[in-house]
Amino acid sequence: MSTYAYTALDPSGKKKTGYLDASNIDAAKAVIAAEGRYVLEIREEAVVRERSHVAGVEAKKGGRASRADIALFSRRLADLALAGLPLDRVLQVVAEQSESGALADVATAALEMVRAGHPVSSALAEHPKLFPQVYTQTLKAGEASGQFGEVAARLADFQESEVARRSKIVSALIYPGILTFTAVSVIVFLLTFVVPRLSGVFTALGNDLPMTTKILLASTDFLTKRGMFIVIGLVVIVVGYKAWVATDAGATARDGFFLRAPVLGPVIRKATVSRFARVLGTLVYGGVPILDALDLSGLAAGNRVFQQSAKAVQDDVRDGRPIAEAMRDAGAFPPVLTNMVAVGEETGDLPKMLGRVADSLDFEVDNGMNRLTAMVEPLIVLGMGGFVGFVVLSVLLPIYQAGDVVK
Repeated sequence: MSTYAYTALDPSGKKKTGYLDASNIDAAKAVIAAEGRYVLEIREEAVVRERSHVAGVEAKKGGRASRADIALFSRRLADLALAGLPLDRVLQVVAEQSESGALADVATAALEMVRAGHPVSSALAEHPKLFPQVYTQTLKAGEASGQFGEVAARLADFQESEVARRSKIVSALIYPGILTFTAVSVIVFLLTFVVPRLSGVFTALGNDLPMTTKILLASTDFLTKRGMFIVIGLVVIVVGYKAWVATDAGATARDGFFLRAPVLGPVIRKATVSRFARVLGTLVYGGVPILDALDLSGLAAGNRVFQQSAKAVQDDVRDGRPIAEAMRDAGAFPPVLTNMVAVGEETGDLPKMLGRVADSLDFEVDNGMNRLTAMVEPLIVLGMGGFVGFVVLSVLLPIYQAGDVVK
């Protein structure tokens, strides 16, 4: 006897997936036909398990899954589900096609759980580092409403927009990052290699040195002789900072500071509001209850100030207040969001309004990042040029003074 996995249509036209034991595939088809169902697909379970095992072996060769990998995973999940494939077949195909070893392992494990009767959302919830609560709760709501494919597609849209935004930010920061690295490398090279070789010459000239030269020599002496203290101090600062932001008070203070920071603060605020709005719209579209959606959106925003504001809104909505009114009183949400939420509540199309807010804010964030990049690049160049000029001036002034003395 062998076990066969099948997909069949019942007399009402609905698809049904199941398993049965039979001596061969023809006998399995006969059993299904005798029950009044039409076989769409049937295959031996041993073959399926073998394929899953192969996918799992290949997956172990891979490493971590990037955000782009998870977005692609979600897109394939949505496309296959919308095509009408049963969910176990969807997971099998995703496992076989996944370029990420970690996600192939996850899909294979989820496949086994789904065959055992668990929903896809519960199977993916076993891997919270890859699929956070906001992801699995949205899928769970989609499963409950019978719109799994549509909800998965909205999740894929959200993740793809996040990946695109991060890609733009990284691309915008590459050139300033290279400039900064070059500037720091030049400064360290001058202070630790060039200036120490000239310090003997300056010492021979006596104490009557220009102030700039004295500052340069003192800086070089401290860096070469006491550089370890600088390294230790930096390590202590980094460890202390991480311990501080690990607390609720520290994380809230840090996030509040970034929101109030000049120039950069407005960009961070818009990016945070955009993420909050997009997550909230995705959750509401998926059928997640509004109170749970507000809670999960606050967590997904990635900012403690907005998380606390979302909690306040959640409490007000629980007491019967409209969402837009509660957001206005919370204080952290800009008028563009509260007004669109009010329109969404009036028209009954809140997800659409939230999506429009997120799109508009994303456009403003891109423009803000471009302006910041255009402003930072010349500042780095001017800073590096100013320091090099300072070093050159500090080196040449004593030489000119010595030449005057000789004359």
